[in-house]
Amino acid sequence: MKILVCISHVPDTTSKINFTDGDSKFDTNGVQFVINPNDEFGLTRAMWFKEKQGASVDVVNVGGPETEPTLRKALAIGADTAIRVNTPAVDGYQVAKELAKVVKDGGYDLVIAGRESIDYNGAMVPGMLAELVDANFVTNCISLEVDGTSAKAIREIDGGKETVSTSLPLVIGGQKGLVEESDLRIPNMRGIMMARKKPLNVVEATSAETETSSVKFEKPASKGAVTLVDADNLDELVNLLHNEAKVI
Repeated sequence: MKILVCISHVPDTTSKINFTDGDSKFDTNGVQFVINPNDEFGLTRAMWFKEKQGASVDVVNVGGPETEPTLRKALAIGADTAIRVNTPAVDGYQVAKELAKVVKDGGYDLVIAGRESIDYNGAMVPGMLAELVDANFVTNCISLEVDGTSAKAIREIDGGKETVSTSLPLVIGGQKGLVEESDLRIPNMRGIMMARKKPLNVVEATSAETETSSVKFEKPASKGAVTLVDADNLDELVNLLHNEAKVI
């Protein structure tokens, strides 16, 4: 089984976020980037398939040279080969088109993507990719088993879970639950050294058209001042909740 794991290069959640050019572009200065958490769950599951079923695991990213350290980390975790599509990731459709060519050229049986990336939270790419490569699709996936060309997946739905049976080729949008957080792997020194010798192939983009562009970003409003009220002053508490917070 050939598996391709889609890797997004995203800011660490502890990074301070700023924008430039009239709040129209993300300021990358001083920002540390990591593997998108939903993608990392998928990569860890792919490693299970590699170790238990002998699958081959490749990773792919759409982006510039600045994303290569993130791909190298995926190689250090255990992926066999990395592919970087040499173009900035501008919008979901463009990324899906670029990934579709990689999938078709590589003849992959299973494509594991994160349900969404934590930077733009678009949740668009896996579904569009499945359509472009004519594969089955399961999103919000929290469990996946593959037996030959058959697959069984469990996905989260409102108020519960749904178990579905499907077949390869398959694209999934994975998330927390696909593996447990305790199963996530931290690259060890041996893995890091081996990653330096593994292939990282750069392929040129197909010049897929973008359908959207970012006009402006806006940070959430700052939290207001906190007002402390004595526990025995219920009248004042009710007054503040009614007239200032307007929640009652």
